[in-house]
Amino acid sequence: MFDFFSSISVIYLINIAMAMVVIFLERKDPTATLAWVLVLLIFPGIGFVFYILLAQNFSRKKLFTMKIYAKKTFGDYIKVQQQLFNTGGIIYNDKNTEDFKDLIKMNLFYHDFSYTQNNEIKIYTDGSDKFYDLFNDIQNAKHHVHLEYYIINNDNLGNDLLNLLAKKAEEGIQVRLLYDSIGGRHIPIETIERLKKAGVKVSIFFASNFPFFNFKINFRNHRKIVVIDGEKAYIGGFNVGDEYIGLNKKIGYWRDTHIRITGDAVIDLQTRFFLDWGYASKEDLMFVPHYFPDNNNLGSVGIQIISSGPDKLDEAIKSNYVKMINSAKESILIQTPYFVPDASVFESLKIAAMSGVDVKIMIPCKPDHPFVYWATYWYCGGLLQYGVKVYTYEYGFLHAKTLVIDGKVSSVGTANFDVRSFKLNFECNAVIYDTETSSLLRDNFMDDLNYSLEITRELYLERGIVIRFKESICRLLAPLL
Repeated sequence: MFDFFSSISVIYLINIAMAMVVIFLERKDPTATLAWVLVLLIFPGIGFVFYILLAQNFSRKKLFTMKIYAKKTFGDYIKVQQQLFNTGGIIYNDKNTEDFKDLIKMNLFYHDFSYTQNNEIKIYTDGSDKFYDLFNDIQNAKHHVHLEYYIINNDNLGNDLLNLLAKKAEEGIQVRLLYDSIGGRHIPIETIERLKKAGVKVSIFFASNFPFFNFKINFRNHRKIVVIDGEKAYIGGFNVGDEYIGLNKKIGYWRDTHIRITGDAVIDLQTRFFLDWGYASKEDLMFVPHYFPDNNNLGSVGIQIISSGPDKLDEAIKSNYVKMINSAKESILIQTPYFVPDASVFESLKIAAMSGVDVKIMIPCKPDHPFVYWATYWYCGGLLQYGVKVYTYEYGFLHAKTLVIDGKVSSVGTANFDVRSFKLNFECNAVIYDTETSSLLRDNFMDDLNYSLEITRELYLERGIVIRFKESICRLLAPLL
């Protein structure tokens, strides 16, 4: 009996010590600190393991670095744009972009994200359409194919893509494949060896040195980027697997948003890929000329490619969301599978709605991650009293990550409206300064309303005690989700 109580005492002492570390040594958000203290106290022993696995702090680590010559070249590229901006030398193709030039300035001067406006965009909301074009572009590649995905499943679509990559490598095309260690965990070792034998260069983001154990499990590379010949690029919400083309009967139709880009914004996606690839593979390819061919594209769409991750403190994507929301005069349209915002995003949406802006949020009708879903439901419910309209997409699973402001500027990418995307995941979005493209995204949202159910204030207040209990528990853990 004495040994038992001694063991319990030791466990609680460890938990108290860990709680002190969380409170005094880690530079965490106060809400996240309180959430971790709660976990440590409620789950002694287990909470300690969770903290070791999930609470590492990368904010002091510069994971993605450029060689000196590359940094100088890239820095000069950014400085030229900054000088043009300061002297009024940028003439916007779309006159409405003038209303959002402070957003461009924030990204350009503070985050070093360039602005280009000779781009063309194709929007995909259906996985079959997206993968048809992607496979066709890969099939026609002349020099290189670079792919970075969070999830690649070991199923028909996943294997079809990997087989195509092997085929292109055997033809002499340079192929590089980067995938997340957790999202790509189902790819068989035999498949990877076959790809390498065919000539495909494969690298794993945050690969673990220990079987079945990963100390970086909480920090995922959630980016989905494809660059082909330095001329065409894809970015958006679709991962690779049968479920993303609607073949999972349990999930049903998969509604997502992805875009195909041609123009100088491809340079920025290529740069993002090389930074990620260089960190994971230790191969330095930055600014080798034939990966950045001269682009004579005659498009007119303005784009800034922005990215963020736990290695930086500035939370660039969240800052963009807040700035875009605060810029709205007429409407804010959000589609996201997970809505677990921090206080700044929540307040900006609340203030916009109270100011008369038409704020609409669309979320899935079913959870793929129950804890996150019920936290999402609680946060959406909290905005109803301020005039925000909330809809659940009923036709299948909604996975799109889009924000459309006044039908004039928009964002499409990999980042959800949740703390995980803001702080823990490595994400990448395209901010689109183009009325025509933003209007198309707005029209897509309006079409989706035909397959959605509005969650009114009255309906929300009628929810049962079980749902209320789920919400209460999940919202307490929201900073950790």
